[in-house]
Amino acid sequence: MQQGAVDELVALLDLEDIEVNVFRGRSPKIDLQRVFGGQVAGQALVAAARTVDADRTVHSLHAYFLRPGDPKVPILYEVDRQRDGRSFTTRRVVAIQHGRPIFNMSASFHLPETGFAHQFECPNDVTPPEELGDFATRWAPYAKELGDWYTRPRPIDTRYADWTPPDRTVALAPRHRVWVRADGRLPDDPVLHACVLAYASDMTLLDTTLLPHGGTFMNARVQMASLDHAMWFHRPFRADEWLLYDQDTPSASDGRGLARGFFFTPSGDLAVSVVQEGLIREMSS
Repeated sequence: MQQGAVDELVALLDLEDIEVNVFRGRSPKIDLQRVFGGQVAGQALVAAARTVDADRTVHSLHAYFLRPGDPKVPILYEVDRQRDGRSFTTRRVVAIQHGRPIFNMSASFHLPETGFAHQFECPNDVTPPEELGDFATRWAPYAKELGDWYTRPRPIDTRYADWTPPDRTVALAPRHRVWVRADGRLPDDPVLHACVLAYASDMTLLDTTLLPHGGTFMNARVQMASLDHAMWFHRPFRADEWLLYDQDTPSASDGRGLARGFFFTPSGDLAVSVVQEGLIREMSS
C-alpha cells in the first residue's frame, strides 16, 4: 500500500475556500506538461459538493475539457448554484487559469429514494486483482526507457486484467478491463470517494479507443486528450476497495474516439457508469 500517496491525493482534493462559491485548488509537484484531467474533474466535484446539503449525493456529472491546465499555477473553481429543488440540486462549476476557463462541469445531486432497480451483470471471467501485477511490475521491463517514472508513488492502484505491452502493433478487441482502487485507506466521507473515483476514471478510459487500431498511449504519432467526460453514480461504493472498471469503445471517427466504462463493486453491484470522448489524432509524419 502507498498510504502517503493516497493522503496526498486527499489533500489535493481538499480545496481552499476563497469566497462564497469560489475555491482554489493546486496541482502536485511533479513534472507534467499539463494538469491531469481526472484531477480537475475531482476538484470540480469537490467544489460543487461544498455548496450542497450533506443529505444529497451526486448522481451525475457532465464535463468538458476546454484548454490544457497549467500545473505551475493554482486553479480557481467558481460554482453557480443553478437550482435547489425538493429532490434534486444542480450546480455548474467553471475552472479558471490565467483568466480563462479550462474546464466546465454540471453536476446534479439527489436526495436518496427507493424505486425500480436493474443493472448489467458484472463480468465473471476476469482474473482477480490479487493475481495481477501492479503498475511498477507491469512497467519493469521498460525501465531503461522510462527511468524512475514508473516507480514513483501512485495513489491509485491499477491492475490490468487485459494487459498488453505498450509496444504492440496488433489490433485487439475493443474491450479493456482494469481493477482500480485507492492504494490506501480513505476517510469514510462518500463525497470524497466519489471525487477519488472521478479522478481515477480518467486514467485508462481513452486508451481503450486505440485498442482496435493497434496503438497505445505511448505512440508518439498519436495525439490524445480528453474532450468531454460524463459519470452517473448508481449505488454506494468505496474507492479504497477493488472496483472492476469494464471499458469498451463503441466508435472512433473524425479524429475522436468514444469510450464507455462501468465500475462494479466486489459484490457485483454496478456502482458507476462513465462515458468519455477524446481526441485520438494521428499525427502526420
